[in-house]
Amino acid sequence: MNAPFLPILSIVDPLLADNQILAPIPQLNTETELSPIKRSKIWELKEANRCPIVGTCLSKDELIRFARRFHFEASITDVFLLHVEAVNCVATRNPASEAIQKYLDSKYQTALTRFESAKTDAAVFDLWKKCFVQGEIAGALWAALTHKRISDDTRGKIYADMHMHSHHMGANQAADTRRLAQLEKEYAELETAMELQKQHHSRIEAKLRLRFQEALAESEHLRHNQKEIVALKARLSAIESGKTMTEMGQRLMKLSMENERLKSVAHQADNLDQLLQDAHNQIAALIDECKVLTTERDALERFLLSDSSCKDSCNHPNAHDTSQLKDCCVVCVGGRIAQLPQYRMLAEQMGIRLTHHDGGQQHALSRLPEMINSADAVICPTDCVSHAAYYQLKRLCKRHGKPCLLFKGKGVASFASALIRLSLGQVSLNADTRELLAEGISK
Repeated sequence: MNAPFLPILSIVDPLLADNQILAPIPQLNTETELSPIKRSKIWELKEANRCPIVGTCLSKDELIRFARRFHFEASITDVFLLHVEAVNCVATRNPASEAIQKYLDSKYQTALTRFESAKTDAAVFDLWKKCFVQGEIAGALWAALTHKRISDDTRGKIYADMHMHSHHMGANQAADTRRLAQLEKEYAELETAMELQKQHHSRIEAKLRLRFQEALAESEHLRHNQKEIVALKARLSAIESGKTMTEMGQRLMKLSMENERLKSVAHQADNLDQLLQDAHNQIAALIDECKVLTTERDALERFLLSDSSCKDSCNHPNAHDTSQLKDCCVVCVGGRIAQLPQYRMLAEQMGIRLTHHDGGQQHALSRLPEMINSADAVICPTDCVSHAAYYQLKRLCKRHGKPCLLFKGKGVASFASALIRLSLGQVSLNADTRELLAEGISK
């Protein structure tokens, strides 16, 4: 039986006096077979049987889960009142008792299968006794008390076993508690002694390790000195034999040859220095040429800007629509910061109020919703903007129905071409709703 419910049987005993559970039980005829056609449900049992089932077969946590599920009136912290309310609850057939019946059948399916082999009341009791002696109580209790061949007398015997078992368990638990307290005290004392011994051993080990490291260092120093002594002895022998002078002459000859080779290398290095200087001069010339080409490129972009405007005015059937962007607010997301003055100059020439967001480099992305919502249209150079700003402006333009033109190109000419395309209703988002552009421009 679970520890929290050990005193339950003794508390409920007075309530069961009228059932005469502890009265002398007549001897069963073990040869007589009973003939119920099905297992008993928990609400079909007597209270004397329901009480030990709830107290033994359901753990404290399981009882609390059922109490919460079916909204018991008793406090979750009062296990005894939860037990009493559960016993009363399973006295009749209701959703709670049916759920407990189903749960216990599932939990103790192994015990139920084992007890199916018992075909008589006596066989059920014998199997119960075997499980009881082996300590397999909870599952055997559920399987025996609900068995289709068990009699009320046998249920009374099982109750008596459980009743005495609860008393014995209570006494044993008290003794075990006292023994556990003594063992915990002894364990704490031993742990303290072991910790002190461990600290003592640690100090000794630290001292030994220090001495060992000092011995290793001394040994290494002696080994190094021994090697130096051997080398000095060898050099002294070589000098005394005249071999050293011969070797010095050979080394001098080699150094002389190496000196001549280095002079040749130095001459080659001088030549390389001259070549490097020439290369630097060529690079400087290329840089100057690059600056000239950059100036020419900027002039060409301005030319292309004016030329593109002329061609669009001549060839496009709605060329007069370029004036539709006049006095409108267009927000540019991304682009080169250094060319922002040129962007603004071009926009002013076309009569456009241009606002700019750098795409998250210095400007916070949180400003985008407000800027896009207050603008009439949006343009974005896709090769000069962050991914986060790109996807956010697409979402915002779709949400607010803002005309948006996405284009490739970082130069001023690309920017000017984008403004002209936008004025002609050529947008990347809401491409089929050119009326939105007209409505946005006419605000």
